[in-house]
Amino acid sequence: MAFAEPHLQALLERHGPAPFYPNPVKIEPPYRTLVSSIVGQQLSGKAAQTIWKRLETRFPIEPEVLHTADLQELRSLGLSNAKAAYLRDLSGFALEGGLEAIEILPDEEILERLISVKGIGVWSVQMYLMFGLGRPDVWPVLDLGVRKGAEKLYGPMDKKTLEALGERFRPHRSHAAWCLWRVLEK
Repeated sequence: MAFAEPHLQALLERHGPAPFYPNPVKIEPPYRTLVSSIVGQQLSGKAAQTIWKRLETRFPIEPEVLHTADLQELRSLGLSNAKAAYLRDLSGFALEGGLEAIEILPDEEILERLISVKGIGVWSVQMYLMFGLGRPDVWPVLDLGVRKGAEKLYGPMDKKTLEALGERFRPHRSHAAWCLWRVLEK
C-alpha cells in the first residue's frame, strides 16, 4: 500500500507497515479489546498501560470474572467509578451474546451494536475496528492524536476539515490515521 500524499508516504516508509488489511493482521478477541479501550479512554498511553497491567495482574480478562468483580477493587486499580461500571456493563453484554460473531459484521452494524453498551462510544468502536479487526478504512476524527498529527502536518483542523482530509485517503483511512499518530512520536 502506498499513499500519493508525500508526508504520509514518508511516515509509512519510516514506520510501516500499518497493522491493518491488506497487511497481515492479528484479529484480537472483541471482549479483551473493548475492555482495553474502556480502560484507555481519556488517558495518556502510559497511564492506560499502567492501569491495564494492574487489571490484568489482578483479574483474568473474562466477562464472567469482571461482571462480578467488586467495584471498589476495580477502583483500587486506578479505574474511575464510571469505568468500573462500564466494564461491568460490557461484561453483561458479552455474557448475553452481544459479541458473538461480531467480527463478521460490517463496520456500521458493529458500531450500532456496540454503542448500546454504556461506556462504549464511537471512538471506542473505531479503535476496535482498527486494532481488534484490522479494518483498513476507519477515520477516527474524535481521536486527539489523529487531530494533533494532522495539525502538525497540515495546520489547524476543525472536525469538518479533518473529515474532508480523511476523504483523500479512502479506502485506506486507518493507514493514514496510523501515520498521523507516528507524527507525534519523538
